[in-house]
Amino acid sequence: MGVFVFLPLVLPLTAWPVARLAEHHLHPRMATWLLTGASAVLGVCSTLSLALLMVVGTAQLPGNPLPDGWSDPEVREAVPYDEVAGRIAIPTLILVLASCARAAWRHRRVRRRAGRALEGLPATSVVVLPDASPYAYALPGRKSRARALAKDRATGGARDRVVVTTAMLATLTGPERRALFAHERAHLAARHHRFLLAVQLAARANPFLRPLRTAVTYTTERWADEEAATSVGSRRIVARAVGKAALISRGAPSVTLAGFAVAGPVPRRVAALLGPAPAARSWPSLFTGAGLAAWGAAVGTAASALSSANSAVTLFVILKAATPL
Repeated sequence: MGVFVFLPLVLPLTAWPVARLAEHHLHPRMATWLLTGASAVLGVCSTLSLALLMVVGTAQLPGNPLPDGWSDPEVREAVPYDEVAGRIAIPTLILVLASCARAAWRHRRVRRRAGRALEGLPATSVVVLPDASPYAYALPGRKSRARALAKDRATGGARDRVVVTTAMLATLTGPERRALFAHERAHLAARHHRFLLAVQLAARANPFLRPLRTAVTYTTERWADEEAATSVGSRRIVARAVGKAALISRGAPSVTLAGFAVAGPVPRRVAALLGPAPAARSWPSLFTGAGLAAWGAAVGTAASALSSANSAVTLFVILKAATPL
C-alpha cells in the first residue's frame, strides 16, 4: 500500500479552494451538488483508510482474535510506520464511527420529536404554531409509500411540512410571508436535509471537510433563496424577508434541518439577492478561478477514491497470502 493508504486522509485539502469559490461563482444548485458529492466521497475514503490502518494495527496487539499470519513482517511492511499509524488508527476510527452515529441518531431524533409535536394537528403542508419565539423551518416527512400514507391519514400527519410560528409571521408582510413559504418549500422539494446530513457526517469523518460543510450550509440556503425569488417574482422581497427574519429568528432545531434564517452569512445572502440572478451553467470554465478549483477538487476526489481502492485491494491480497489455509 505504501503512502497511498495515507493520501485519503489529507486529500480533502484539495477541496478547500472550491469550498470558498463555489459560493460566489457557481449557481447554488451546482455548488451544493458538487460540494456534497466531494464531501461524501472524501469522507468515505478517509474512513476506509482508517479501517485499513486499524486492521494492521489490531493485528499487532497481543491477544487479538485476528489470524496470526496478519501480524507477519510482510503485512507490516505494507504500511509505513505501521506500529505508530496502526495503533493511532484504532481509537481514531472508533471516535469517527461514534461521532457519525451520534450525528445520524440526533438527526433522526430531532425529526421524530418534531413530528410527534405536530401530531393531532390538521394534515396541511403549512403548520402555524402559536409560539412567541420566531422561527420557521422545513420538516421533511417519510417517503411516499402506501403504508406511510395510510399512517399519515390515520394520525393526521403530512409527509412534508413547513413549520412557522405566529411570532415569525407577525414580523413579515404578506409578500414576505409568501417568500418564506416558497423558500421552505424549496428546501423540501430539493431534499436539502439530505445534503446537510451528508456533509455533517463527512465533516465528522474527517475534520478537513469542515469548510465544505460550512459552504453547503450556505449554498442550500442560497439555492432556496433563488427558488423563492423565482416563485415570488421579486428578489428584493426575498432579500427583505431574509433580513427581517435573521434579526429575530432562533433558527432550525438541528443543523441538518433547513431553516429560513439559519445562523451564518445572512448579509451575503441578502447582497446576492439584491444583485443579478446567478447563471445556471453546467460546469465552470477551466480558465477561471472557480473552474480551476472545481477541477482540482474533482481530481483530488478521484485520487482519494483510487488510493483507497488500491490500498484495499493490496491489503486484501497481502492478508489472503499471509493467512494459512
